[in-house]
Amino acid sequence: MAPSFAVHTRRGAAALATAAVLSAAAAPAAFADGTPSPAAPGLYGTADPKFDGVFRQSLAFMAQRAAGVSPAKQSVDWLAGQQCADGGFAAFRADTGKPCDEKAGEYTDATAAAVQGLAAAGGRGQAAGKGLEWLKAHQNEDGGWGMTPGAPSDANSTSIAVGAFAAAGQDPAKAAAKGGKSPYDALLALQLGCDKKDAERGAFAYTPEKGELAPNDLASAAAALAVLGKGFQAAPAMKGQEKPVKPLECGDDEKAKPQDAPAAAEAVAAYLSQKLASDGHFTSAMPGAPEGPDFGTTADAVLALAAGGHGDAADKPLKWLEAKDNKAVDWAKGNPGRLAKLVLAAHAMGANPRDFGGADVVGLLAATGPKAEAAPSAQNSAEGTRDKKDSGGGFSAWWIIGIGLAFGAGIGFLISGRNKKNKP
Repeated sequence: MAPSFAVHTRRGAAALATAAVLSAAAAPAAFADGTPSPAAPGLYGTADPKFDGVFRQSLAFMAQRAAGVSPAKQSVDWLAGQQCADGGFAAFRADTGKPCDEKAGEYTDATAAAVQGLAAAGGRGQAAGKGLEWLKAHQNEDGGWGMTPGAPSDANSTSIAVGAFAAAGQDPAKAAAKGGKSPYDALLALQLGCDKKDAERGAFAYTPEKGELAPNDLASAAAALAVLGKGFQAAPAMKGQEKPVKPLECGDDEKAKPQDAPAAAEAVAAYLSQKLASDGHFTSAMPGAPEGPDFGTTADAVLALAAGGHGDAADKPLKWLEAKDNKAVDWAKGNPGRLAKLVLAAHAMGANPRDFGGADVVGLLAATGPKAEAAPSAQNSAEGTRDKKDSGGGFSAWWIIGIGLAFGAGIGFLISGRNKKNKP
């Protein structure tokens, strides 16, 4: 049964808030970080965790693991303790003694992020396995996932679920096959082909709107990582494995589009690199937010391009993020999810996140949570890093926005207002 209007409304508000916290240049006033969170020993960050507690904790673990840091047991216990009895995760549970609402309170994105976070932390295989079983149980017939059980498949939720299986060492095409359909089938159905404008080809839509696909930058960055079969914590590519981007070839066939995951990865990499070629960053498309740089989606694109071996294409946006005048570190300070994005972007490019434009973003991330079990020195963490020009190397995040009935009370994760803001 489809979720009720009231449930969709709550979810739309939650989703919009999380997207604003982790991606947009500025959050709408109604959904700003707010007051310090309730007493939650082990949780990273002091902002209200209502919308992003599990997600930001999971990202923090992945970023720390990439930087050679082991999160404190207290922090890992907090994340594992957020799991519902059926294996799923809510965005945040203030009282874990109360049972979860399986019909309204559990989310694909939170569950898939938690699986990746627990895998990064290590020693929580049973909890991660339960999370994967929840994902399998709530997979759609087309092979994808929506943000909530029963919601239509969207590129972001499907992509982060792919990353969960990859983080567990499983092949998403096999481990998450349902009725002959895999997550890649769902993603390929959301990719724009040769019937679109040249500048839009290869992009991904969040989900169809009135049967049409519109390019969405955050969905494209998320899917670009997923069609590579990778999760948030992608290792840097080996030196000398740099690959040029290849735009989608159409010829005279206006109906042509990528037919498999490798072809989809090449086409979306070309789309992302073209969008980033001039300014080196994306512009915010968050409804209600002032126009400005979208640091989060830019970091996502760096991860995805680097994970696909397109380090040359990712170099300019990474340098843009590192430039002090662009204030990416200022945007991220105090926010574990945002800091994690910068750490993961640097890691995927083989750069040193302890010297991110002169800032130690690993240290800034560590300062938002309990003292880590192990933290290598800046000198040690720099060993083995490579010049960015020789890099290749991956994060998805989630494009979640509300639809039209008064912005803050949108209906779930459908997207009517997106196209007006997200210009190609």
